[in-house]
Amino acid sequence: MPDIRAIMAAVSDAADHALTLWAGGRTQVRQWEKVPGHPVCEADLSVDAMLRARLSAIDPEAGWLSEETADTAHRLAVPRVWVVDPIDGTRDYLRGRPGWAVSVALVDRGQVSVGILAAPARNELWVAQAGMGATRNAKTLRAGSRTDLPGARVPADTLPRADRDLVTVDKPNSIALRMAMVAADEADLVATVRWGNEWDIAAAALICQEAGASVTDALGAPLLFNRPQPTAFGLLCSAPGIHAAATQRLALRAREILGTE
Repeated sequence: MPDIRAIMAAVSDAADHALTLWAGGRTQVRQWEKVPGHPVCEADLSVDAMLRARLSAIDPEAGWLSEETADTAHRLAVPRVWVVDPIDGTRDYLRGRPGWAVSVALVDRGQVSVGILAAPARNELWVAQAGMGATRNAKTLRAGSRTDLPGARVPADTLPRADRDLVTVDKPNSIALRMAMVAADEADLVATVRWGNEWDIAAAALICQEAGASVTDALGAPLLFNRPQPTAFGLLCSAPGIHAAATQRLALRAREILGTE
């Protein structure tokens, strides 16, 4: 296992670099859209290059999977792979809002062994190691004990009519930070019913699991990482006591979307 302190230092330095470019919310970095509705900026690429250099030096044998790097088959031939989103929540980053984070996971044979989120605009560093718990700024995290789905806190701007029995709380643009809110008992549920990428959720998934939260895809199946097609359909991250009820509600919608109902 690579030195966790070295990984933390690499991620923290990359996050500080992103914060410098962000300039207190007045970022002037060049930006464009990879595809309509999916912004990217110079900071994404700069942080990605910095992380690749630092993390590859820490574990030269590990493969590489990042939102901002062209994927190759090499990662499928090695047991470990770095799974990276250099700036998760680019939209908040470009709007001068603090709801963005640098997300780094080390995946070993399909399972996340290290997960780190650095959110420098929020003065937060989230760290998890498999079997060793999760922390935010060195304080141990524990997911909530809620057992009733109605009234569950969800980071969202608005909720569908069918979910009006839930309660909205503040929503950072970064899905990794929304998931981390469940680990910190600041939210009870984060759910999606669309195809998503491994780099968005890998680090946060371990943080949540190590804090006692339940994390699956939208159908309630376990998540595996470093798959040939590095995506999963939907996400369900919740306090453990409501996961079964949330799965029952979400899986029906997921099956309708997938056409398997």
